[in-house]
Amino acid sequence: MTTPRLLLGLSFLLLATVGSPLRAQTSPPPAVPPQTTVIEDVFVPVPTEIFATLDRFSNSNWRAVQRPELATWKPRGDQTKIALLLGAVIAEGFIAVEATDATEVREIGRAVLTLSRGLGVEKWAIRRSRSIMDASGQEHWAAVRKEWDAVMPDVQEGMKALKSEQLAQLVSLAGWLRGAEALTALVLQNYTAADAELLRQPVMLEEFEKQLAAMNNNIRSKPAVARMRKGITRLRVLLPPEGEQISREKLKAVGGICTDLLGSLKTRG
Repeated sequence: MTTPRLLLGLSFLLLATVGSPLRAQTSPPPAVPPQTTVIEDVFVPVPTEIFATLDRFSNSNWRAVQRPELATWKPRGDQTKIALLLGAVIAEGFIAVEATDATEVREIGRAVLTLSRGLGVEKWAIRRSRSIMDASGQEHWAAVRKEWDAVMPDVQEGMKALKSEQLAQLVSLAGWLRGAEALTALVLQNYTAADAELLRQPVMLEEFEKQLAAMNNNIRSKPAVARMRKGITRLRVLLPPEGEQISREKLKAVGGICTDLLGSLKTRG
């Protein structure tokens, strides 16, 4: 695959490698687009490429794609839910920056700090937060992009301290879901079959299925994780095989599943 992929760009918005020190993948990586790499079996983005890909959609109605309410959701106690929401919120941050929405960028920044605190990695996440909020307040968007670019290396250092690869994988999964949801919304604004092809990501879905199935029972049995497993399987089955067009109706169905899965992260009551 050589075509730039918005989906992959938005999907893995946090480098979620934990435990042992980072090292390059030694076995051949899965077939992924060039703007991602693989480290310790985790798909890792190149943030500058994420923004370059998003720029291709610069004339879209970004207000219709944004989900600022994600910054207000507060999962309590369950670290699996916190990890999932953190991935979705960081993905939303890239969308807010592309939309040049200073208010949402600040709210997302605060939410990242809150969720990072819930995972015990706040001191790493806080390093860039002040400069991001200051630059967005002054609408210095080049500076905001540069600082958001640097969030991942800082937070990844904190994620290593968690020594939990499985929570890290959940962060990546939820980022992927928010990216897929955003992509369906963007493509449906001006649908073409060629753009819909960006949703055809069988390698990603298969890898997520394997990761979720391999998690220990304590995590795998959590309601949020169980829903994710079912949802990822539904997405894999829903997307047609290579050579068959992804229709507008299929695209809407994909977006609906992603929205439902992300909605399940909101604390009720």
